[in-house]
Amino acid sequence: MTAPFCVLTIAGSDSGGGAGIQADQRTIRALGGHALTAVTAVTAQDTRRVASWAPVSNALIGAQVASALAGFDVRAIKTGLLPGAGAVKAVAKALAGSKAPLVVDPVLGATSGTRFLDEAGVRALRKFLLPRAMLVTPNWPEAAELSGRAVRTHAEAAAAARLLAADLGCAVLVKGGHAPRGNCRDCLATPDGTLTWFSVARVATPNAHGTGCVLSSALASWLGRGASVAEAVRSSQAFLRRGLVQSRRLDWGAGRGTAFYGTR
Repeated sequence: MTAPFCVLTIAGSDSGGGAGIQADQRTIRALGGHALTAVTAVTAQDTRRVASWAPVSNALIGAQVASALAGFDVRAIKTGLLPGAGAVKAVAKALAGSKAPLVVDPVLGATSGTRFLDEAGVRALRKFLLPRAMLVTPNWPEAAELSGRAVRTHAEAAAAARLLAADLGCAVLVKGGHAPRGNCRDCLATPDGTLTWFSVARVATPNAHGTGCVLSSALASWLGRGASVAEAVRSSQAFLRRGLVQSRRLDWGAGRGTAFYGTR
């Protein structure tokens, strides 16, 4: 019997199970893959806040990545929370010989306000990791910080996406979840300047924790299955929306509940 395709997720652990490694594993499994993991940080969090967190050592992060690549046929890779410039460099070094498509979710901080990556880390991300990616998936605030320009409208999101794609030499998907109203519109830019919009109806739900993690791990899963970037975006956006619909009536108590808690 053939083993399932392997996707490596390099991200933080969420003690609440809604985001990070836990969300990635759930997503990759739902899409038929096997999740390999490299834990970059350990967080103590619930539906309202990150109470505490600590980074894993750079050496151990690099060793986890190297072991996964040495022992398995890794078809795709995604990164999430990287806790500093040293961690970014360790991951980039460990990935140096890999040909697997890389999806970078540039997690700069938690929605609740906790900051994970400082200015030196952002510079390292731009220099060492983003140019290696096949696809980068910032939200509006992350796109603004990475591009150095305001992102408050869809037009500004498109401009930032096009600028980043040309600068980094890879596809950039600026996610539209931070738009104040209307459909969720994600903008995909490629280095040649092409823009493609992907739009789905917004889901009214209090359970939206981990959406970025679910989307990026779904993207990596579809790329690992051989889909094109545009196909992966379309399929992953639909997958995330189904998860939001499935979980919208779940009562997780106070705060933001888990965005995806179901099956494909």
